[in-house]
Amino acid sequence: MKLKVLTCCILMAASANAAAEGKAKKPKKVWDVTSEVGAIITSGNTETTTLKGGIKAKHNLTNWNNEYKLDGFYKEDTRENDAGVDVTSRTNEKYSASVQGNYKLNEDNSHLFVFGSYVSDYFGAYRSEAVISVGYGQRLFENDDMYLNAEIGPGVKRFEHQDDSTELDDDGELLAGTSESEFIGVGKLDYQWQISENARFTQLIAVEYGDTNTKTTSETALLTKINGSLQMKVAYNIIHNSDVADDKENTDTETSLTLVYSF
Repeated sequence: MKLKVLTCCILMAASANAAAEGKAKKPKKVWDVTSEVGAIITSGNTETTTLKGGIKAKHNLTNWNNEYKLDGFYKEDTRENDAGVDVTSRTNEKYSASVQGNYKLNEDNSHLFVFGSYVSDYFGAYRSEAVISVGYGQRLFENDDMYLNAEIGPGVKRFEHQDDSTELDDDGELLAGTSESEFIGVGKLDYQWQISENARFTQLIAVEYGDTNTKTTSETALLTKINGSLQMKVAYNIIHNSDVADDKENTDTETSLTLVYSF
């Protein structure tokens, strides 16, 4: 009898261990694609249309993890002028694209990265910004439901001043419509916490440090699962530039509510 009980215990333990190993070794999807979309339309004294969308794709290979992003934001307002005529004007428009390749190192959770991005912003501190950078990334902390990643490295940034910029260069000439380039240092912290099976909190902070301007971006987001493929996302974004024209604000913020669909 004791032998039978012992045998059953061994078999149960082996089965549990095999199941755990099978779960741990579950392979990642080669492609992990998510799309995000949101819209706000108001009417009354002021008619406002706000559209926000994006797509993110992760490509998981043997030696590389690659990530591709496209984002867009558009807003227009319709108001009645003094003559009683409705006038529609664009009040915000921004598009961005980025690509990052992460080469896996032999160390656990560490990589070398190559990053490139382009931002077109009609109402921001700069008309456009392009960045190319390389560096090293490391997972600083991890447990069953959360992790913290960090990246650091050098890069090059080229940015174009808005056509209506009132900023002056060292010689007193207007910088409107002109472009500049500089070497920068880049850093990023990426934190994720799986609060429950249906809720996830994320915090992303990125810094581009340069002699002309230091740009800091932050996204704080909470995602809740609606069904297997659909999530609702509430996010608060901050973009801070240390040096902008006198007629521009240093800090831009955005609060959004969007739907995220996973393919």
